[in-house]
Formats: sequence, C-alpha cells, structure tokens
Amino acid sequence: MAMVAGETSGDLLAGLMMQGIRAQWPDANLYGIGGPRMQAQGFHALWPSEKLAVRGYVEVLRHYREIVGIRNQLKAQLLAKPPEVFVGVDAPDFNLDLERDLKQSGIPTVHFVCPSIWAWRAERIEKIKQSVDHVLCIFPFETQLLHQHGIAATYVGHPLAQAIPMHVDMLKARRELNLDPERPVVALLPGSRESEITYLAERFFLTAQLLAQQQPQLQFVLPAMPSMMARIENLRDQVGASQVQILKGQSHAALAACDVTLIASGTATLEAALFKKPMVIAYNMNWLSWQMMKRKKLQPWVGLPNILAQEICVPELLQEQATPLNMSNAVLDWLRSPEKAQALARRFETLHASLLRDTPTLAAHAIQTLVKA
Repeated sequence: MAMVAGETSGDLLAGLMMQGIRAQWPDANLYGIGGPRMQAQGFHALWPSEKLAVRGYVEVLRHYREIVGIRNQLKAQLLAKPPEVFVGVDAPDFNLDLERDLKQSGIPTVHFVCPSIWAWRAERIEKIKQSVDHVLCIFPFETQLLHQHGIAATYVGHPLAQAIPMHVDMLKARRELNLDPERPVVALLPGSRESEITYLAERFFLTAQLLAQQQPQLQFVLPAMPSMMARIENLRDQVGASQVQILKGQSHAALAACDVTLIASGTATLEAALFKKPMVIAYNMNWLSWQMMKRKKLQPWVGLPNILAQEICVPELLQEQATPLNMSNAVLDWLRSPEKAQALARRFETLHASLLRDTPTLAAHAIQTLVKA
C-alpha cells in the first residue's frame, strides 16, 4: 500500500488511520511519503512529509520544482511497481494530480480527508471525480456533497476525536510539563510550516511579552517540531521572550495544560476545540498569497471551529489584524471571561461527540472493500 501524507497534520491523521490498517493487514508493506508517527508503525518513508509542508501561492512557487520532482519520481516508482491501493492523506494539491495519473493506470485510489471544497476552491470537485475512487470524509456533511457529484465517499469520523479524550486532566498535564499547577497557562502554536514560523512566531513571542506585562503570573509554552527547535529558540532569544518555554513536540500536552491558546489557522484549531479550549486564531502570510486566497474563499471564516459552527465562536485575527496588541487583548478577554470559556467548552463537547467514530476501523474497512472490488 502506497501512501502520501503531507506535513505534520497529515502524518498525525495517517498515523491514527494506520492503526486500523495494521489491525486488518499486520504484514502490509506501507511506503511513500510520511512522517515520524507513520514511521513508528513501520511505514517506509521514501521522502519525509515535511517536504510537502508549504502553504500559500507564492511559497509553493518557491518550492515548485522540488515538489514536482518528488511527485514525478514517486509516480514513476508506483507505475513501475503498482501497489494494490494508493491512499493520499490530505495534501490535495500534491495528491490529486498523482491520484489522477494512478487511477488512469488502473491503481485504486483513496483520498483521506475531503478537500475543503465547501470552504474554498469549489471547482476542485471535478478534479476529485477524475482522481479518486473513494473519499474518506472526516466531517459528516461532506459525504452528501460528494454523492451529489457521483463520488463514492464514506464518513469515518475524525481520527483526532478518537485520539483526544472527551475530558482531560489539566493539572496532570501541567505537572508533566513542569508547570505551576496554580498559575494560568497560555499555549502558543504558531504552526509547523517554515512559512508559518517566518510570519507568526515572532509576533507570538511579542504577544507573550505584552501578556506577561499585563499578567505576570502567566506561564507560556510553545510546542515545536524537533526540526524547528533551534530556529524557534533563536527567535525567542532575539525577541527576549524568556518567559516562553519551548517544548519538543508535545502539542497535545500543551493544549491539555493551557487555559487559552493563541494558535495558527489549520488542523491545530480543531485539536484545540477537541481539548475544549478557548482560542484566538491568527494567521499571516505573503501578501500576494493572501490576495489570491481571498478570491477563492467561499466562507467568511478561516478557522475550523468557526466554519463548523457557521459563525464566529472564537476570534480570528488575520494579516494586518494579527498584531501583538490585538492578539494579547483577545487572549486577555478569554482569561477574564471564565463563564464565556465554559460555555464554549460545552459547545465543543457537542462538536467532539459528532465527530467521534471508530475511524481506523472504518477507514480500513472502506479500503478493503475497494481493494476486493
């Protein structure tokens, strides 16, 4: 079975799905593009998933030749020695083109995580139809949308809803991170991509400094990918945000321990919602990329919690609005409004329950059905 999972979130989702695949086929040969969570389950990574961790039109152009080169090399290998099935995990800009070529050659193709055609770039529906034999959907409303266009799809729930407990022990998480259990904690999650670190990390550190001036008792944690640790620590030291503790990974521990999180738009915002945490969503990217993305948007929100709620339930500060002052004020608003935070937590419990399924087993069963057919 060949698989491609782009960036950290794809590696996380694929790693969870692989639990079901391993239960179904313990000796399956799994290979392609993946990250450490997949490799921990015996996945053979021909390239690391971080090679695909690029967001934004301009950023993609900068890495275009390398990304296309990787895709062409992988395609040649898969066509020369076809797998029984190909599973693309998220990364639609990379995977859909590859899946189309594989499908045309007779290799069954599965795409895990429906491209967010309900949020932006709705025209991709035709490309999905050309490229994919079966889509594994993580949100319940997606299957009906795909069925309307003649695309086979199965709702498998969101693997993170199964991986994250309905209720977490905040004090235990704080002890594990050597934090004072009595003092409030702010988790900073500026993203895992290089471009996100470039555009957001310094602003997040400056925000932490402003917050510490307002509330000196605050504790700050920032979970970083091991490959980004040195860069993020250097940025922290340059800014002088010595109050921020950099963690090696441990994003779930940070979310479990925190009272509120300042977080980059992306899958991590859903993780924060599943941890029932109030959040401030921020994003900043290359100006030209932002202008192009705005034209493709179908929803007035970018954060998954707001898109799923179909309204603003957590603040979004984007581009020029994502200033340290604005972000610190939004975080302080949550810290000063415990009743509002509790109401949000109850809302997120309902969301969690709606996404909770036995995702690994359902995904493996759908793949098995396609392979047998």
